[in-house]
Amino acid sequence: MSSAPPAQVPFPNLVAMMVRRSDRVSDLIFSPGRPPQVELLGKLEPVPAPGWEMLTPEVTAAIARHLVGDNATAQKALVDDGAADVAYSIPGFSRFRVNVFFQRGTHAIVMRVIPMRVPTFDELKLPPALRDIPGLKNGIVLVTGPTGSGKSSTLAAVVDLINDTHAVHVVTIEDPIEFIHGHKKATIHQRELHRDCPSFSRALRSALRQAPKVILVGEMRDKETIEIALEASETGHLVLSTLHTTDAAKTVDRIIGVFPKSEEQVIRTRLASSFQFIASQRLLPRADGTGRVAAVEVLRSNSRTRDYIEKGGGDNEGKSLLDAMRDGGNDGMQTFDQVIEQLVRRRVVTLAVGLSYATNAGNLRIELADFQG
Repeated sequence: MSSAPPAQVPFPNLVAMMVRRSDRVSDLIFSPGRPPQVELLGKLEPVPAPGWEMLTPEVTAAIARHLVGDNATAQKALVDDGAADVAYSIPGFSRFRVNVFFQRGTHAIVMRVIPMRVPTFDELKLPPALRDIPGLKNGIVLVTGPTGSGKSSTLAAVVDLINDTHAVHVVTIEDPIEFIHGHKKATIHQRELHRDCPSFSRALRSALRQAPKVILVGEMRDKETIEIALEASETGHLVLSTLHTTDAAKTVDRIIGVFPKSEEQVIRTRLASSFQFIASQRLLPRADGTGRVAAVEVLRSNSRTRDYIEKGGGDNEGKSLLDAMRDGGNDGMQTFDQVIEQLVRRRVVTLAVGLSYATNAGNLRIELADFQG
């Protein structure tokens, strides 16, 4: 197996060159028939380098072999599933979450840049209500949103705040490990899927015997993981995790929907009593072109939201939760459209962008009828 793909510029040097293109590079992309590319502020840009002017299927296959290395689990996933997740690092420079996959019979690679330093609450400009999370004794906190919306960064900032303020045991289960947390007040053990543990569900079950106060699960992917997360939250643990859902109401629907219809009421009752926060994120391009800004919807546990989740609302359930968030400003709750309205009024994003990312563009347009954009 090749230790590095053939090229004039060694692969780690090429990666470093691509990352240095800008401090806002989010992903590196290697695709046959294209030069190496970076995603910068949501757009792809080529990064020409000696020997890498145009990638061939043979070169991307060599890159894939280099990145997968002797990781037997990733090798098997690539054969069985056509895609594999691995971690890659250049010591002292940067770390990456890598997905190697097949397309049209050839290899392609996407490398997500992971900052070496854990981001802080202030840097991410997260809603102040989320600062209450480290003080929670138990329950479930979910950060949701599409791929690339900053879920991992938000959870890392939450864990870092716990690390700064509470002398507790934290266990994380990640695929792969992204941000590295050093021990501060907390003692943090980070487990990587397929290297330290075989699955989220089995690692989560094991964590219940490892005396943590806080458990971070990289993603609640299946019924078994959600079931154990609920159990953990009910037995005195604070569980942090993510879901690929677009807003708080759909997150509730997704969790309940993975269980049989006969179990719906039981799951509603358990979720209503267990959840503490659901924070959903969307990244909007800034009006000045300097990057993206996060809009974060916050659903918080209170008597009204617990009641809505437990009793359900049929077709009106999402509207009920939306109303609760809209009216819950004193508890730190907010809807996407409330946040986007303020971003538009402050001219952080354009009206057109705000409407395109809104949950209800028609209602937002009415709210902004007085705005002179």
